[in-house]
Amino acid sequence: MENTAQRDWTEICVTVPAQATDTAADIANMTVPYGIYIEDYSDLENEAMQIAHVDLISSKLLAKDRTKSIIHIYISPEENPHEAVSFLKERLGAEGIEHEISTAGCKTEDWINNWKKYWHPVKIGRKLLVEPLWEHAENPEGRAVLRLEPGLAFGTGSHPTTRLCLETLEELVFPEAKMLDIGCGSGILSIAALLLGAGSALGVDIDKLAVKTALENAAQNGFEPPAFDARAGDLSSGIDGSFDIVAANIVADVVMQLTPQVPRLLKKGGVFVTGGIIDQRVPEVKRCFAENGFEITQHETSNGWNVFVCKLK
Repeated sequence: MENTAQRDWTEICVTVPAQATDTAADIANMTVPYGIYIEDYSDLENEAMQIAHVDLISSKLLAKDRTKSIIHIYISPEENPHEAVSFLKERLGAEGIEHEISTAGCKTEDWINNWKKYWHPVKIGRKLLVEPLWEHAENPEGRAVLRLEPGLAFGTGSHPTTRLCLETLEELVFPEAKMLDIGCGSGILSIAALLLGAGSALGVDIDKLAVKTALENAAQNGFEPPAFDARAGDLSSGIDGSFDIVAANIVADVVMQLTPQVPRLLKKGGVFVTGGIIDQRVPEVKRCFAENGFEITQHETSNGWNVFVCKLK
């Protein structure tokens, strides 16, 4: 008998130009804490020869479109398919990647509510407890409670890279610290920093809906401007001032685009916290840090994801 939970899974198919496959795959990996499947037939004949040492390929394969790749993402019931689709559209658009997105499985109108029954309060690190707005948990340890409704914005704390960033912030935030959160999504990192004692946080996201969601989530946790503010924008453009912590939990390509801009935003002794970096991209990200005057002071990893803390040399 087919498992009910399996029937609830949603398949998201993202079609992109073949030359954009690697960047699009990095973006797709941010939507789920497990693997994705990629159809890429751009080098079909050569790969067949290398693997099978034959030049006889089925007509069905030969008929495949060599100019495009299809990235398959499978969203489990405890994730939020609507959040994933919104994130994909926003980030692929920001990278200038032409794309088509289709879905199969759970009906679109059911997405927003169906996943909620699977998302429960979760302890993160030593100090935080992340709760959905619709559920409370016992808190005998007296953890700082972060109440969240992610809506369509990325960031529930379930993804390994978000969890790593939150655990890292526990050790970095100090009283009255000033934080900049680039690609803030749901606002989870900024709100966590404020709950941990930071003095103020500014969130920036290219997605206006994410900005709206982040402001609402901050208000739910008792933080209004100027303690927390958020604005729509691309990377750090238009940001003035200097910060003790600059965080960017995005994807490797965007982190590398952002890195040259960060020195002007950091106070003396400030830290640059980056997440969303899969194992395969670590060497080039490290080179980018070094080329822009940063040294890595902390490197955390979980399930193929990496978070770095850097300081200017």
